Amino acid sequence: MKYTSKHLENTETMPTAERILFRLKTKGPASTALLAQELAMTAEAARLQVQKLLAEDLIKGAQEVSSGAGRPKQNWELSAAGHARFPDSHAYLTVQLIGSIRQLFGEEGLDRLIAQREGEMRSDYLRACQSQSGIPKKLETLAGLRAAEGYMARVEKQGKDWLLIEDHCPICAAAQSCQGFCRSELQLFQEVIGAEASVTREEHLLAGARRCVYRIHPES
Repeated sequence: MKYTSKHLENTETMPTAERILFRLKTKGPASTALLAQELAMTAEAARLQVQKLLAEDLIKGAQEVSSGAGRPKQNWELSAAGHARFPDSHAYLTVQLIGSIRQLFGEEGLDRLIAQREGEMRSDYLRACQSQSGIPKKLETLAGLRAAEGYMARVEKQGKDWLLIEDHCPICAAAQSCQGFCRSELQLFQEVIGAEASVTREEHLLAGARRCVYRIHPES
């Protein structure tokens, strides 16, 4: 099953195995016991589902580092095949096209393409968000736009701050091939929020994190 934005709108209708994959994608590694608890399953049912996903090579073990004595705790995380179940915007074709643009038009031509994409995003985001009043409404609108594009975006409140969390990057392959594709996101998000708050990137997929996270801190 390949996920689309429509599938991600309602996880309660997913088969149990797919719910586990979605849980690991959005919240990171978890033990069998924790999966059972969070998904309201028996320990035996969770164990069977985990074994099924292991057999299909959709998850892999991730031992939890512990400073105490005893055996390391066994957690589970998505494998490369598991990550591939989520939207990737036709990654292979995209990387091929980037290579062709580089070959035909050089880095300058690729920069012009990226600048065009940035301009279109800026126009769409500002048009949708500038009519909103206050940081929370702007963030919810921005997260909705990003979610519709496949970023699995959501907003969380953390003390006085907000976090814009993107659990998936549908253009990850393109961004890895040409990091210019995500160079302007931080600046763009700052423009959308305006002078009411500062925006900083705390986690970055291309820097080895499992997702991208932006902190929005009110200036007053």
